[in-house]
This record gives sequence, C-alpha cells and structure tokens, in this order.
Amino acid sequence: MARILIVEDDPLMSRMYQKIFIFEKYDVDMAANGEEALEKIRTNRPTLILLDIMMPKLNGLQVLDKLKSDPDTKAIPVVILTNLASEKDAENAMLKGAVKYIVKSQYEPKQVSDMIKEILSAYSRDDVPSAPAI
Repeated sequence: MARILIVEDDPLMSRMYQKIFIFEKYDVDMAANGEEALEKIRTNRPTLILLDIMMPKLNGLQVLDKLKSDPDTKAIPVVILTNLASEKDAENAMLKGAVKYIVKSQYEPKQVSDMIKEILSAYSRDDVPSAPAI
C-alpha cells in the first residue's frame, strides 16, 4: 500500500486530505511543518509527499531542496499542494524537483486524489521490470 505524507500547517485542510486518502485506501501520515516533515520522511519513508509551500519552521521549497539534495530521499515524488498561484512559484518548484504543482483553490479534493493516483501509477509502472527480449 502506498504511503502518502501530507505536509500542511492548516489543520482543516490536512484532515480533509487525510480522510480522502484514507478512503482511497492509502496509508497516510501527517506533518504540520517542514522540520516535522523531514523527520517523518527519514523514519517512515513515504511513497509520495504532498507538500504545502507556506509553512512554519521550514517552508515547502526549503523542504524540497533538502529532499532532492539527499540521495536517500531524492527519488520520492513530491507534489506541491498550495494556494500560491504564481507561475514563478510553480516554475521554481518544478525546477527544484517537484513532479506536479497543484493550486488548492483550482481543484476539488477528489480531483487532487485522482491526480495523485495517476502519479503513483506512473511511478509503479516504472518499477515493473520489462519482459525479456526474445
């Protein structure tokens, strides 16, 4: 079962996404700030990280930098889930290694869940060994 780490400092938002992903049969972990996220990533090794940008202690882009510079965590897909709708922020996050940039206000939670399913299925497809050549 895929484990999703939701890094979100708004308790209402984090609980809403937690419920959606639990309903979809994912194992869900939560972190309320960037420092807590890094600790949980090291101990629980999530399959995918949903990462807000505006957070206390370490913001999402700082967390993303740390993840992508660490050989042990750089392969974990990170989806930015934020209310920052700036094209510059999105471009910056993608350049730093995020696989997707989602603006919360532009999508229903179910749509976000569907996007995450697609991302996870793409990553699991890449893990499937190819058939031997005949």
